[in-house]
Amino acid sequence: MLLAEIISVGTELLFGEIVDSNAAFLARELGTRGVTLHRKTVLGDNLTRLTDAIGTALDRADLVILGGGLGPTDDDLTREAIAAALNETPTEDPAQLAHLRGLFESRGRTMPDINRKQAWLIPSAEALPNPVGTAPGWFVRTTRGGLPKLLVALPGPPREMQRMWREQVLPRLPLPGAALEHTTIHTQGIGESTVAELLGDLTRQANPSVATYARATGVDVRVAASAPDRDQAAALLHPVRQRVRELLARWTWGEDDQTLAGAAQGALLGLTLGVIEAGSAGTLCTLLADQPGFLDAAVTQDHARLITLGLTPVTLRDQGLVSEQAARELAAGAREHLGADVGLAVVVATTGERAGQAFVGLNVPQPGGATLERTLHVNWPGDAAQVRERTAVSALSLLRAALSDPPAPTPAPTDSQTSDSQNRTAPDSAQRPEGRTA
Repeated sequence: MLLAEIISVGTELLFGEIVDSNAAFLARELGTRGVTLHRKTVLGDNLTRLTDAIGTALDRADLVILGGGLGPTDDDLTREAIAAALNETPTEDPAQLAHLRGLFESRGRTMPDINRKQAWLIPSAEALPNPVGTAPGWFVRTTRGGLPKLLVALPGPPREMQRMWREQVLPRLPLPGAALEHTTIHTQGIGESTVAELLGDLTRQANPSVATYARATGVDVRVAASAPDRDQAAALLHPVRQRVRELLARWTWGEDDQTLAGAAQGALLGLTLGVIEAGSAGTLCTLLADQPGFLDAAVTQDHARLITLGLTPVTLRDQGLVSEQAARELAAGAREHLGADVGLAVVVATTGERAGQAFVGLNVPQPGGATLERTLHVNWPGDAAQVRERTAVSALSLLRAALSDPPAPTPAPTDSQTSDSQNRTAPDSAQRPEGRTA
């Protein structure tokens, strides 16, 4: 078993100015290759603390991965800290220095002296080429207490780090023979504790493991199995994964890399989608931006503009913009005025007494010229960004469920979110069964 630790370097990470997406990427990469990650640490740009952390990590892990701190400035201290922790002296590597100068000269610039430290190496380090940046990485082979240790230093920019990891680090790692197989099942409309109750003892077993994670799009359930090879891991995974699928089938909308927007797009089955957003700042359109069925959109809070898109003055006067009837009228308007097959509308209040209130409207053509209408009332506390995101997710879920065959059932209440939902068919489709929410 190969034990690993990750140390993310940068005061900006420590203060939350930048999200540490690199550590999340590396954790996933290690897990899929059978490497056991025991700790992740975030440290500011402090030489003493960083040196101590490297020494401690080497005492308890086989592989230590550092991200960031390889730039040319005085507060980029990863090289100095590694050298101090290993009691080695860095020197300029002529080949690395020539490479760096060539990078600058190819752009018609002279390399500043400050960049010379990026050509440093210590005796136990091997330079890792960086084809998309100036900071080479380090791959260090050393010993601690008579045991072999590996230390990897990677640049902070994700594009540089990920490419270096795949092209330079992975081929050098003595990866364990064990294999990990896993599947992430995406659910919506059910709370995390309710999911845990349904799964029962499955969440308490070690291999395969079953774990739940709350996400903006719902609750994810990750099923993972490890074994000496992939075939054995897959055989372990299969029955547990099938059981989880069965238990959560009513609320599942996709797996692994699928997105909720992609699932909604798939449910359109070639139909085009028009969207009208009022008060949500285009959040729904952003989620749909890459979907081929997304035809057109209008994002506005201007009442006059919304009236031209199907909102009636009577509804605006009597019920207000953030109302079920307004969402219903704008969903129909998205079809009529945007020329789409399916109309989807959201009306959101992020300020004032009604902050957190939102309505989603959906208008779908039916065989024989009938129309299916559905609405959803969203009433969740949170700041403006949270309200917009939750409303957009609810809209996608309603769209996917309404177009799915068979339709998705009424969801169980979530733990920390309440939603009053009303789903009605249009008068000219009154013979159809009552709609259901996502």
